[in-house]
Amino acid sequence: MRTTYITKPADVVRKWYVVDAAGQTLGRLSSEIAKVLRGKNKPIFSPSVDAGDYVIVVNAEKIAVTGKKLDQKEYLRHSAWVGSLKRIKLRDVLAKNPESVIERAVKGMLPKNNLGRQMLKKLFVYSGPDHVHAAQKPEPLSFPGI
Repeated sequence: MRTTYITKPADVVRKWYVVDAAGQTLGRLSSEIAKVLRGKNKPIFSPSVDAGDYVIVVNAEKIAVTGKKLDQKEYLRHSAWVGSLKRIKLRDVLAKNPESVIERAVKGMLPKNNLGRQMLKKLFVYSGPDHVHAAQKPEPLSFPGI
């Protein structure tokens, strides 16, 4: 007799949430978003099933960081050619493409496999206060303590 509940993909009911990133700290907000995308805030959480919800992040350009991260944090790219390491500072990324800052932070907190890539597709980030998902009737989501 099995008493442990095993989540099946058909049992998952997904909701849509909207998060305002204005004034929020990047790392703390990203970890809370990753929990919702993964489904860890639900009682039916299972590590092998994508039970997470959809998350819309608005005002990504107004995200806050602490300390000297604007000038010291760097994003690195490498094309596998000798001497092709590219560095770009957080301040420059926020000026050019503020959505990618939150996307990269959340991506680093999700599993590095097919399931994690599937979870990341449920994240929608917008630099301004408007989004195109009004038809899904997203509920506002706030995280106490951050």
